[in-house]
Amino acid sequence: MADYTSEPVRLAAPLREKVLIAATLVLAAIIALPILAVMFSLFQTGDGVFAHLAETRLTIYISNTLLLALIVGVGAGVVGIGAAWLVTMCRFPGRNWLEWGLALPLAFPAYVLAYAYTNLLDHAGPVQSGLRAAFEWGPRDYWFPEIRSLGGAGIMLALVLYPYVYLLARAAFLQQSVAAFDVARTLGYGPWRAFASIAVPMARPAIATGIALVLMETLADFGTVSHFGVSTFATGVYRSWLLMGDRIAAAQLSACLLIFVLVLLVLERTQRKAAQYHQTGKKYQALPEFQLRGWRAALATLFCAAPAFFGFLLPIAVLGRMTWIGGHSLFGERYLGFALNSFILAGVGAVLTVLIAVMLAYASRLVKRREVRLANMVASLGYAVPGSVIAVGLLLPLGAFDNWLDSVMEARFGISTGLLLTGSIAALIFAYIVRFMSVALQTVEAGLGKVTPAMDQAARTLGQGAGGAFVRVHAPLIRGGLLTATLIVFVDIMKELPATLIMRPFNFDTLAVQAYRLAADERLLQASTPSLAIVAVGLVPVILLSWQIRRSRPGSVRD
Repeated sequence: MADYTSEPVRLAAPLREKVLIAATLVLAAIIALPILAVMFSLFQTGDGVFAHLAETRLTIYISNTLLLALIVGVGAGVVGIGAAWLVTMCRFPGRNWLEWGLALPLAFPAYVLAYAYTNLLDHAGPVQSGLRAAFEWGPRDYWFPEIRSLGGAGIMLALVLYPYVYLLARAAFLQQSVAAFDVARTLGYGPWRAFASIAVPMARPAIATGIALVLMETLADFGTVSHFGVSTFATGVYRSWLLMGDRIAAAQLSACLLIFVLVLLVLERTQRKAAQYHQTGKKYQALPEFQLRGWRAALATLFCAAPAFFGFLLPIAVLGRMTWIGGHSLFGERYLGFALNSFILAGVGAVLTVLIAVMLAYASRLVKRREVRLANMVASLGYAVPGSVIAVGLLLPLGAFDNWLDSVMEARFGISTGLLLTGSIAALIFAYIVRFMSVALQTVEAGLGKVTPAMDQAARTLGQGAGGAFVRVHAPLIRGGLLTATLIVFVDIMKELPATLIMRPFNFDTLAVQAYRLAADERLLQASTPSLAIVAVGLVPVILLSWQIRRSRPGSVRD
């Protein structure tokens, strides 16, 4: 029977490969539609704004963007990798609480964290006011670090983005071979040497994916750098488009961002290709745990507790104080409506994004062709493009399609379709797919990369086609990665602001839009209420994500 079932697969393989390549290219082209619309603007002549910016501000944009990416990348990498290793492989006081508490800052939008720390540390905030009152200082009698600065923006972004690295690195550490650590122990390796010599090199693909996501999110951030007055490419795009009224200049600056993210994607994929590791053991065993005592245990607790405290507990307390002083009712009917709208958009957007990412990632695994790899890279470019640029890139072609369809239906059937796409959440969901495809795609690819190719060959010898092999073999093995991708995209959509602000239907506001409106009116106390709601809604998937990763290693579930 095996011969009869496998024969059609072999005969149809060339045709199916061509169909798969064509489908991948079409999907990538659709996802890249807004980016292509923006790139097309490069061939148009603007009002001379870009030439002016190139002479006056472009160097500042480049230097600030690179420095910000360096600060955030190093900070998020050190905290994420170090904390993931400590809570996975070491025993110290508070570890069981900190292993999930370290993921909580992922529920915070960086701009909300910026609001909280500005209220806390600014000149009129409680910290400086308390210092002046306690020591009877005047406004110029002391020095205090300026929170509204490039360094302040870097710290805010690192505090909310390090969970990308932490979660992916922790998942990779949980899947590593016990045999390698047994050999390390016989060679006299302690926990730190085993960490540097074995754990980190084996987890390189996942770590690189996490850092790449952090850097691309940093490049696309607008809310934080704008609030702190830092000039980057993202703020330059907004100023060119909204203040100077030159969409062409905004598109040209966005093209510079695309160059940055393209370099990041090439570097990440190159190193991943050079470093792939598969679990080859026949069974999973409990990972060895290093018992830390004395000052080492205290240092480990402090290292893991600090980012959770400053990235979640302290800003939650500040926002709670702001809401208590002058916020709105958090559980009123109005805010429940905002939360429901946010849930609908995030849920639908996350599921569709991950489904498409699975198609693209699995096609790349099945077909080792340059066209498929290029298609996946093109589909990932949207993550570094500001949401407003994606929105404009989508509104142009979708608006033209709506107008064409309306005229055709009106002429032939006397029916007006109106704004069928741009007037509904369909276009907004499309924007989310474009914006966060890289998050889902890289996470799914990292999960598939840990499945040994021998599994594919075994499935084929048993008569399974590509679809059957994925459903029966790959999907069960990477279900943790699929859940990780879905929840990460869900939280990201909950926090997304620019595209939602531009493309949402009338009377369809979300928590992020409400927070932005109040903050733009300098009503920071009132803005704390929807900001708290965003964090509260995002907490549930973050906690579930951390719980799932904790249980992701078969046979080693800890109580």
